[in-house]
Amino acid sequence: MRKKIISARKFIKPSYSYLVEKKRDGGEFTDEEIRYIVDSILDEEIPEYQQAALAMAVFFQGMSAQETAIFAEEMMLSGEVVDLTGIARPKIDKYSTGGVGDKTTLVLGPLAAACGVVMPTMNGVDEEHVISNLDKLSAIPKFNPVLDLKGFKAQLKKVGCTFIKQDEEIAPVDAMLYKLRQQTGTIPSLPLITGSVLSRKLAEGAEGLVVDVKWGNGSFVKDVEQAKQLARSITRVGRSMKRRCVALVTDMNQPLGDTVGTALEIKEAIQLLKGEGPEDLKELVLKLGMEIVRLAGVAGSTLSAKQTVQRHLKDGSALEKFKEMVEAQGGDTSVIDDPEKFPTAKHIRKLPAPKRGYVHTINAGMIAEGVQKLALYKNGKYDPAVGVSEIKKVGTQVKQGEPLMMIHYNDESKMDEALEFLKTAYRLAPKRPNPPELIVERVA
Repeated sequence: MRKKIISARKFIKPSYSYLVEKKRDGGEFTDEEIRYIVDSILDEEIPEYQQAALAMAVFFQGMSAQETAIFAEEMMLSGEVVDLTGIARPKIDKYSTGGVGDKTTLVLGPLAAACGVVMPTMNGVDEEHVISNLDKLSAIPKFNPVLDLKGFKAQLKKVGCTFIKQDEEIAPVDAMLYKLRQQTGTIPSLPLITGSVLSRKLAEGAEGLVVDVKWGNGSFVKDVEQAKQLARSITRVGRSMKRRCVALVTDMNQPLGDTVGTALEIKEAIQLLKGEGPEDLKELVLKLGMEIVRLAGVAGSTLSAKQTVQRHLKDGSALEKFKEMVEAQGGDTSVIDDPEKFPTAKHIRKLPAPKRGYVHTINAGMIAEGVQKLALYKNGKYDPAVGVSEIKKVGTQVKQGEPLMMIHYNDESKMDEALEFLKTAYRLAPKRPNPPELIVERVA
């Protein structure tokens, strides 16, 4: 439960209208005012229309680093804060703004654990782009994504990583505000994102945080400068809260890896855990993994960090940790030993290139939408066999009729609607473009 903080001087509660007007006019909230706002949201005393007005005022006027840090801390304290001090190993979590075909978190959890770092991962609603990590893990038979906080701590102590749904006791005010932000168009607010991320990750017991801020047509952050600002905001506020924090700004203007789906992506993650797989994903896993082990103090130099990550991928220890995590959460590990046991689609067809040329641009978001049209059941779950593979990347030369991707599907009636998205995703041109840089900037 939230601990009430008693101030040395008496705090006179302002009206909610005053607070809205203060932020609307560019004023800065005091620590007590932020504490009062968070308490009022938690106790459901502030009307929703005034919460919406506050969110919109923050969206337009922003918040200082000090305001954002207090806001994050108060939201963190609005629920349970997991105490992991009984685990001697360093606790470093990873946050991603979500991307199409991104399997890095699925690899980094067990990889970090193999390197001696605990990664206390709970999957938040903002860490997905159409298909979440928990959606992907649901392709593993019997995998259980729900643990209570006691089970969460026990698994971290034993295995070193988890992949679970965020517990309702973690930063409940953030969950309340996130629903409001979805309804009011204030999701992109940098201080609200920063406060949300840090409140949840620190409540989960993380001592440090590695952040992957994606920008592009496959992310909710469409502008690279906004992505850089978000990376700087999270790292700056994280440091002011006395937590180690580093961020990479990465490109999401094409899918990561060669597959988009659930079982298809899990199989690709297994490849990566063997030190194999697509080059773009291998590069990002390596760079993010290096940041994790350096932030944890497991490796000092850049070279040492690189060697540590590569060794645990090549020697099979990261893959064994993945199996250990799946087994701890009730999943059938036989599919990891033999990925051919995963469900396969009844039909596979190619998406033919309409003409000869080079892949000039790809709209990753369109591909994700196309896969969702094919794979999503009416109950909100995904057909594990459905998705796309062998995705041609930007800069690849193709002949007319050559497949731009392979489409795995079970329901023919969904194909026409899905094809509208998949076809629209590609633009071909006669000249080879320069492939985008995967890692745009490092912020530490």
